[in-house]
Amino acid sequence: MSNVQYDFSGKVALVTGGATGIGRASCTAFAEQGAKVMIGDIDERAEETVAIIRQAGGEAEFLPTDVRDKAAVDALVAGTLERFGRMDMAFNNAGILPPQRPIHEVTDEELDLAIDVDFKGVFYSMQAEIRHFLEAGGGAIVNTASVGALIADPNMSVYCAMKHAVSGLTKAAAVEYAQQGIRANCVAPGFVRTPMTQHWADSKDFTDMFFQHNISGRYAHPEEIAGTVLHLCSDAASFVNGATWTIDGGQTAH
Repeated sequence: MSNVQYDFSGKVALVTGGATGIGRASCTAFAEQGAKVMIGDIDERAEETVAIIRQAGGEAEFLPTDVRDKAAVDALVAGTLERFGRMDMAFNNAGILPPQRPIHEVTDEELDLAIDVDFKGVFYSMQAEIRHFLEAGGGAIVNTASVGALIADPNMSVYCAMKHAVSGLTKAAAVEYAQQGIRANCVAPGFVRTPMTQHWADSKDFTDMFFQHNISGRYAHPEEIAGTVLHLCSDAASFVNGATWTIDGGQTAH
């Protein structure tokens, strides 16, 4: 977490995919700035995230949630309100990285799973969150897209398509609900070292190639993405709506 301070005292953040990586970094950052945190995930390591927050004096809960299941997502929002009495911001971060292969070799099962998790999971989450925010008089939503929402790389067709969809969905929500006090934005990280991307970070061939084409010459750490997530949920970003914030160390500027 950076030295920038946000006052989330008395507020509640819902985070999907908070077990590891960007999700965990964002959960702990929200808690450090005074927010209570509800985590929805299928990964039991979310319990570790809760423990980290509680050990630091914060409040957090974990509700096992498969974002592919619309009813489970509805239950997650309901559980957040039941446990904490409110929900002020939501970070829809749950996602998968499909196997890398050319378009003509992508299986139906791989495509369906990516659609169900990376797109429908965000869609279902936004539906449930927006229903609450309409009743509450507003709120902030941040979705995890990727530089894959802006550019394409070989053998990443399904991932890029899903992240383009997330960016488009975010813009659509901003257009539809801005007048009701709801802001929807997304972050577009570049190469971030997380458990999901560890195989890339461990590959010298990959990192040598990637660092040559990124002006920063390195990958990001999850905490460097969390700072922007918090900013977009804060009053400091009150006039930011429908935006896709690139956080890629200059990768797409090259």
